Amino acid sequence: MSIATQSTDSGLILALSKGRIFEDTLPLLEAAGIVVTENPETSRKLILATNDPGVRVLIVRASDVPTYVQYGAADFGVAGKDVLLEHGGEGLYQPVDLNIACCRMSVAVNAGFDYETAVRQGARLRVATKFTHTAREHFASKGVHVDLIKLYGSMELAPLVGLSDAIVDVVSTGNTLRANNLVEVEKIMEISSRLVVNQAALKLKRARLQPIIEAFEKASALQTKQG
Repeated sequence: MSIATQSTDSGLILALSKGRIFEDTLPLLEAAGIVVTENPETSRKLILATNDPGVRVLIVRASDVPTYVQYGAADFGVAGKDVLLEHGGEGLYQPVDLNIACCRMSVAVNAGFDYETAVRQGARLRVATKFTHTAREHFASKGVHVDLIKLYGSMELAPLVGLSDAIVDVVSTGNTLRANNLVEVEKIMEISSRLVVNQAALKLKRARLQPIIEAFEKASALQTKQG
């Protein structure tokens, strides 16, 4: 019996963000017998139906996925390691690294900025980022003093207009950096997306959740092997 045709006595809500994570999660859902019947890019709905009446998909901002899951508004979700580090992971079970939406967290500066000399000489850097926890931990481990400037978007603008010396941001292809005359000078960590599960839901809805978790694990491992 496929997961999608099992009992739906206890419905599940999955929190996802639009874009790459949503697209990369679809094959994992299909491996669990679940097909999302609406496209979040064309639908104005924030709660999407699936072929399983007991599973719905909640469309939220990427940074909000852990919060929805933590407080039980969603039973499980998919979130990047970058987002989970900022959130802290409280109240979340993280059973699987799905190895999807892979990118890296990096430091970038204007092409003409001598980052290595600034760091070596102990200069106090102004760093713009929305990942303040990760940036603080990274620079503290290097003994570099920084003033963190919290931004929520268009990070590349900060060095261009003199708001900051550097940025800490996620990088995929690096095309946006190059288009704005920025260079990646240091990789902080590799980033991928994880399956996160509400701890109470894992106990109360284990019969429904566990087969999905296992299907995600198998599908993710197969994708990784093939890739």
